[in-house]
Amino acid sequence: MERTFREQFFFLVLCLSVLKGDSRYIENNEILKDELYSFFNSELKRETPEELMYRRPLRCLDMVAVEGQFTFTAERPQLSCAAFLMAEPNEVISVDYESVDIDCRGGDFITVFDGWVMKGEKFPSSQDHALPLYERYVDYCDSASVRRSVRSSQNVAMVFFRVHAAGSGFTLTVRKHVNPFPCNVLSQSPEGSYTMVIPQQRRNCSFSIIYPVSIDVSEFSLGHYNNFPKRTVPGCVEAGDFVQLLGGSGIDTSKLLPITDLCVSFSGPTHMKIGCDNTVVRMVSSGKFVSRVSFSYRLLDNQELQTIKLNNVEDFCFNN
Repeated sequence: MERTFREQFFFLVLCLSVLKGDSRYIENNEILKDELYSFFNSELKRETPEELMYRRPLRCLDMVAVEGQFTFTAERPQLSCAAFLMAEPNEVISVDYESVDIDCRGGDFITVFDGWVMKGEKFPSSQDHALPLYERYVDYCDSASVRRSVRSSQNVAMVFFRVHAAGSGFTLTVRKHVNPFPCNVLSQSPEGSYTMVIPQQRRNCSFSIIYPVSIDVSEFSLGHYNNFPKRTVPGCVEAGDFVQLLGGSGIDTSKLLPITDLCVSFSGPTHMKIGCDNTVVRMVSSGKFVSRVSFSYRLLDNQELQTIKLNNVEDFCFNN
């Protein structure tokens, strides 16, 4: 298992776990303490007046998990910067450009990516995203006159930027919006429960958990079968509608290894322990049925991780 990849993930999630990534900036913010706590109430923060919006500087490498305005000002040439944006599973993210002062002709840029990129891998994968890859990149310098706002398709997005001149910079306004039918989700937490629903749409949806976890699939319904689970890769692919459990060390689901496939509806728990950096529940839908899968998950402890190394099904997580 490649340690650097796991450390990158854990660093990002650690940033989220401390007041969702922004506690270190509270002392420098002019918002009163009582007002600040109101931002963590999803109903209140959508009604927050513009003058009370949360504000803080944006770093060259940053994690943003709250709504607000984030201003980057270069103190020196910054040639390779990125901000990871994250929302709740049932939300999407919008990014608005404000007060942009960069030199596009001189090589500066601000690019919003619809998803995350880590070590060359993308989430969601090209197989699971509705847009072609080139449409997922929106460059301010190419579209400033016609498109000053960008909205993600899932609960994560990313901003790449380069600023050469000291004193130049920009402000981004980040907002979250309810997504009634989330498709691709990257989990903020190492434990929880979730129900994924695809309402008669031909699409692939995944729920990515960037931890080694114990996972219980409690309900699985494709609308066209009603028997016990069947686990066979060829049979499930031919069925057209199925659920996969995937595991590996990257974020691109197309590069993860299949652990098991489910292609026959059932009710009742299916329990597995998966010792991978990334565990994914992925649903493939033909669009003919209303498909759903419910599952819960929790972080594996060190003893469980040691024991799981002896399991032939998940052993590849420790060898790749």
